[in-house]
Amino acid sequence: MADSRSPSLLIVEDDLALQRQLKWSLDRFESLTAADATNAVLQFRRSPTPVVTMDLGLPPDQDGTTEGFRLLEQLLEIDPYVKVIVLTGQNDQSNALRAIRLGAYDFLAKPVDADVLALCVERAMRLRELQDENRRLATQGGNALGQLLTRDPGMQRICRTIEKVARADATVLLLGESGTGKEVLAQGLHEAAGRSGRFVAINCAAIPENLLESELFGYEKGAFTGAVKSTPGKIELAHGGTLMLDEIGDLPMSLQAKLLRFLQERSIERLGGRQEIAVDVRVVGATHQNIKQLIAEGRFREDLYYRLAEIVVDIPPLRERQGDAVLLAHAFVRRFAADQRRKGLTLGDDAIRVLEQHSWPGNVRELQNVMKRATIMADGERITADDLGLSADAESGDAVLDLREARERAERAAVITALSRVDGNIVRAAELLGVSRPTLYDLLNKLQIKP
Repeated sequence: MADSRSPSLLIVEDDLALQRQLKWSLDRFESLTAADATNAVLQFRRSPTPVVTMDLGLPPDQDGTTEGFRLLEQLLEIDPYVKVIVLTGQNDQSNALRAIRLGAYDFLAKPVDADVLALCVERAMRLRELQDENRRLATQGGNALGQLLTRDPGMQRICRTIEKVARADATVLLLGESGTGKEVLAQGLHEAAGRSGRFVAINCAAIPENLLESELFGYEKGAFTGAVKSTPGKIELAHGGTLMLDEIGDLPMSLQAKLLRFLQERSIERLGGRQEIAVDVRVVGATHQNIKQLIAEGRFREDLYYRLAEIVVDIPPLRERQGDAVLLAHAFVRRFAADQRRKGLTLGDDAIRVLEQHSWPGNVRELQNVMKRATIMADGERITADDLGLSADAESGDAVLDLREARERAERAAVITALSRVDGNIVRAAELLGVSRPTLYDLLNKLQIKP
């Protein structure tokens, strides 16, 4: 049932008698009417409706379809999700196919059966409701880590951990090799927390020590030569949001005490200032270094570590994330091919084998660079192993003697590898594995793998 408070249907028909008849037969919906394309566009811009029924023969081209097809394109440009049901006496297959190709939801020939049209409108509205609900859910915290693609069970556990701690007021320390996705996880943490402020990141290793303090804490006018005006630091800029201290293992000892004081007091003083400034900020630290070894060597304060490490997340390198290299490679190819207007570009089987065997010392960052270069260098519609410029360097793991565990590991590895190779296509994955689709779904349930 349509909501009577807002129109849910726009009827575009130049025959006023038929327009009234359509409005009467669809009286269960709150509807607007228009007799020509110009008025229809004005009505739709003023009060967008989820469904539109429209005649193709509109003035000044009642005997043709030019005006109707132009209106169809305009409506879809305004709202790509609108469901347009085309009604026409021009009952030929070419018009039907063209309307569907342009994005129409359905095509009905006049004279239209009122019950059939009402059913078509109801189905279109239900589909639109489902699409709107999916988009709403996609913008909520549950999809905050949507940028991080993974099928690896370990990484999926990490994502669940991030979602759990997002609402808690705790500092988080992300540990992992360079290029493993620490900043993506930090951004996901920020989005899942729903904090009102900004996400601000600073690389502690990239800024000279003599400038890092002013970058973090800000400075007052006249604090040093060149300080011509008061300037807030990164900590202040992140007020109400999240501050990511990347490569915090490289933070100079002289600043570690000041950062510790901020974490304890939740207030700062700018360089050259005397006023305490209260700051509400979520702090996320990240480093590729072994912090405990730095503590043992006297290069990192133990008390600061415990302030930062209320929640510690160890991110595995790409070589340990089963199936993720190929999964991410497919995604990068789609992105870079779209940027270069080569949308039909895909990965060849020989390229997939090399991607699976490479050890990825540079992790996801290396993979991204390799796929960008391969997308540029590929001559045909498939990226080959030669385009990647990599050498296979597969490593053998430790043997598992427990037969049940070995069988489960082998099944999991085979299923994940097959899904990654075919970019998640269940039918092709089942063919690759030599099993039926129901069998593959049973395996996915048993191994707790999301397709």
